[in-house]
Amino acid sequence: MRRDLLDYSLPPELIATRPADERESARMLVVEPDGLHHKTISDLPELLPAGALVVVNDTRVLKARLLGFKATSGGRVEIFLVRKVGPEQAFVNGKLVLAERWRALGKSSKPMRPGTEIHFDEDNRLICRIEERGPDGLLDVVLFSPVETPLHEALEAIGHIPLPPYIRRDDEEADAARYQTVYAREPGAVAAPTAGLHLTDALLSQMRARGMEIASVTLHVGLGTFQPVTVDDLNDHPMHTEIFRVPEATVSAVARARERNAPVVAIGTTSVRALESAADPDNEGFVRACEEETKLLIQPGYRFRVVDQLFTNFHLPQSTLLSLVAAFSGLPRVLEAYRVAVEERYRFFSYGDAMLLRRMG
Repeated sequence: MRRDLLDYSLPPELIATRPADERESARMLVVEPDGLHHKTISDLPELLPAGALVVVNDTRVLKARLLGFKATSGGRVEIFLVRKVGPEQAFVNGKLVLAERWRALGKSSKPMRPGTEIHFDEDNRLICRIEERGPDGLLDVVLFSPVETPLHEALEAIGHIPLPPYIRRDDEEADAARYQTVYAREPGAVAAPTAGLHLTDALLSQMRARGMEIASVTLHVGLGTFQPVTVDDLNDHPMHTEIFRVPEATVSAVARARERNAPVVAIGTTSVRALESAADPDNEGFVRACEEETKLLIQPGYRFRVVDQLFTNFHLPQSTLLSLVAAFSGLPRVLEAYRVAVEERYRFFSYGDAMLLRRMG
């Protein structure tokens, strides 16, 4: 698909830099065959069919942005953790301590050479040692704690919420809660599955009261979610890889939904990508249990095998996420919905408003 077909005009002031006062109070544009309807998130349980299966992404956003200084020179450094490679060991004061190896982005006034150590606080709860720079430009780094603070605790205490680059402000205390879904369980994402930011425990309870099942997948949203499409044809776009997991409980929940002829509703494009990546090739409409990587790029012409309805935020122009939504409900219908959303002053992107769409065909 041509990238320019996914373009639309967005006034900069419609980019949401903070969430709505309450998660449920954000606006929702419902895209139906008979037209567009303006609702709020609090209406969602009544708009979904009774008995539907609602699938959420339970990934948890890491405090992946680390602000520190070089141990030798004191020069300021920013490390952005992208992906955990695995456990490691490091020598500290003559003994081995538990460590972790990560791929990361680094920013400093001078290049960071292998062996450079970066400190983040006076207590030395966390140290980052630069190992090497890969051909993709990412750094291999090792994180460890000389005082043997558990690394997840050190990251939680020292790190910053990695707000998207279009939110042009530093993270604040409130972002630690609001840039996280209420059902976030599995640490590993460096960006939030933003449609899920609208849901509350009360809304989920209302859905269950209407006979809906809530099931989960895990897809750790990577830095590639902000990667712009720079090629003219999406077929030439190097899609980022993300780790996902579909558990047996969700496989069973999808099977039960098919038995009662109920739709599968994906909360966010990340849930779509996980479910469609796990689609059972031998059993239309069903999924298989798996823990894998996906590079699935969905564009118009893709045949959806699992997801019937989609709840999602508004996405960047010329992006792979907008391509997915266009594939789901048809490019003309989606672009018209975006035009109306701009006209009606909806709020866009991660902290913005949402849409509810049915699958075309």
